[in-house]
Amino acid sequence: MLSAVRLISEAAELAARRHNGMARKGRGNEPYINHLAEVANLLARATDGADAELVAAGWLHDVIEDTETTHEELARKFSDRIASLVVECTDDMNLPKAERRRRQVVDAPKKSTSARLIKIADKISNVGARIHSDPTSDERGDLADYTDWAEQVVAGCRGGNAWLDTTFDEMVRTARASL
Repeated sequence: MLSAVRLISEAAELAARRHNGMARKGRGNEPYINHLAEVANLLARATDGADAELVAAGWLHDVIEDTETTHEELARKFSDRIASLVVECTDDMNLPKAERRRRQVVDAPKKSTSARLIKIADKISNVGARIHSDPTSDERGDLADYTDWAEQVVAGCRGGNAWLDTTFDEMVRTARASL
């Protein structure tokens, strides 16, 4: 087993390499790795750094969904737990967006506690990325739509970490105030 620092560092490196050149949707064309760093940092803060595998999975939570990376590769390089958490957080990209969203809402309460924490951290980051100081009409619509849906997903994820729950609620309040 890798040390906690090495585990997180290697997860960050793999995430950066696999998402190289990818950008977040939206106005800023922000490097996608910033989202992964934010999710991992939220998880580290929520657990006070006590769960290195969770933080590593935060770095990697989109790697199967967005790249050619496999469960087997993650299990071999990191651990079965990390690989399983990433799989739990992976949408079936062969499904239409509306169905993927529906499944996230329905499946959220069925996920492991750790996967639910990753989902909340992911939604905090994604809502925050949609908040703009002078939003266009389209940006306001996207923020309202995403925030409404994120609240439905997070409703099924709550209870595993009070700090993440509160941080999500604060982000939603900020989002609603910017509309």
